[in-house]
Amino acid sequence: MNEIGQSADSGRPAADRPAADRPAAGRAGALVLPLALAQFVASYAATNMNVAISAIAADLNTTVIGLQTTITLFTLTMAALMIPGSKLTDIAGRKACFVAGLCVYGTGALLAALSGGLGLLIFGYSFLEGVGSALMIPPVYILITVTFPDVKSRARYFGAVSGAGGLGAAAGPLIGGLITTAISWRASFIAQVLVVAWIIVMARRITDPPRTGPRPGFDTEGAILSAAGLFFVVLGILRTSVYGWLEAREDFVVAGTVVIAKGGVSPVWIFIGIGAAILAWFFLHIGRRERHGREPLLHRRLFRNRTANLGLGTQLAQWLVLQGAFFVISVYLQEIWKYSAIKTGLMLTPATFGILLASAAAGRLARRRQQRTLIIAGFALTAAGMALLLALVRKDAGVASFVPGLLLMGAGVGVMLTSSVNVVQSAFPDTDQGDISGLSRSVSNLGSSLGTALVGSVLVAAKLPEGKPFAVALAVLAVCTLTGLVTAVFIPRRAAG
Repeated sequence: MNEIGQSADSGRPAADRPAADRPAAGRAGALVLPLALAQFVASYAATNMNVAISAIAADLNTTVIGLQTTITLFTLTMAALMIPGSKLTDIAGRKACFVAGLCVYGTGALLAALSGGLGLLIFGYSFLEGVGSALMIPPVYILITVTFPDVKSRARYFGAVSGAGGLGAAAGPLIGGLITTAISWRASFIAQVLVVAWIIVMARRITDPPRTGPRPGFDTEGAILSAAGLFFVVLGILRTSVYGWLEAREDFVVAGTVVIAKGGVSPVWIFIGIGAAILAWFFLHIGRRERHGREPLLHRRLFRNRTANLGLGTQLAQWLVLQGAFFVISVYLQEIWKYSAIKTGLMLTPATFGILLASAAAGRLARRRQQRTLIIAGFALTAAGMALLLALVRKDAGVASFVPGLLLMGAGVGVMLTSSVNVVQSAFPDTDQGDISGLSRSVSNLGSSLGTALVGSVLVAAKLPEGKPFAVALAVLAVCTLTGLVTAVFIPRRAAG
């Protein structure tokens, strides 16, 4: 298989299509703006709830643990359904799936805003918003890939979408804190409803390139197996904040019976083991369907592409580092510097600015440098930013001590997020875009969950003086950044297109 990606319409490398096939700037804007806003909303929903937990708990007469479970279920739902949701784009159509996801998401946000108890909040936010995200996010990347044939143009618009996603994740606590403080936590959900409604109106101008060949069938058994496997793996990772990675920090109780006592092997490996076993069953299942000539949920050829596999590895590392760093810095500011949610969000502004600046320059950078080179540079900048944070930030340091490190880290993340997505999506022809987009988004979600869980467990386990556990957690993330850098070095040079 060609590593640069073939156009299903022409049979030629996507980057070699004539300029006449490329959309005009006006059409490009009409396509990219709603896609970028959808990515912003989904990323915002994943981070803004954290600053409203106390307000929601008091209003709904529930507990902080109940609301943390609600946030966890949103992450689990989105991660588990991303691959089946992506496959549906090949069946229902990319634009139709995108709009359907927006409708489901908007309905969930409205129900969450009107909820009078935890049950309706879970149904609206955790379930419907999670399902909506799994339906609307894969088409975002598929539509850009099939609409913009050359890698350099694609980099520009992936930069816009990646920048919107980074902005949503970074600004979620700040915007959520402002709205919750000034109005109500319910207003945050109403704001999402209004933005989603606006996106649906704009989506009418989206042109979905026609699919060639028959529509595939839907692999129901494969969808169930992949969803269940990812659910248990992500659940195990998220529960490390409670039980730890190696030694159980508290009793693991099932139906009133202590299954694993405190001090025993952490029960998270039970969840991860169950998930791994189900995913192994899933791979056997898709192999059996392929041998019998039936359409699987994912084709095994996706896992044989060296360029894509390495690109997925860098995506995992990037989202792990991004979410992990935002988490550990936010907790440090609130626990050590005693900052409010709003002040914490404002302190992360340099990182947000760095992400936006780098994402805006993605198109120009792609014209001058290979995608592989940009990924390597992004990891190097991120590592340098973390080194500056470790060197400059102290309990008695000023606000300015955060700025150089956060700015460099944000710029590094902005550069490599766009380039990694470009490498992965461009490694396959248009006919495989539905499959690879879902796999790519699942890997990114897995990285986000792993990043938060990893630094959370380090913060709890590190028995060090005040402030030192945060330095240890950031050092662990720096090691993960260097691991991503090494992975990027092995990406073939020709993968940049």
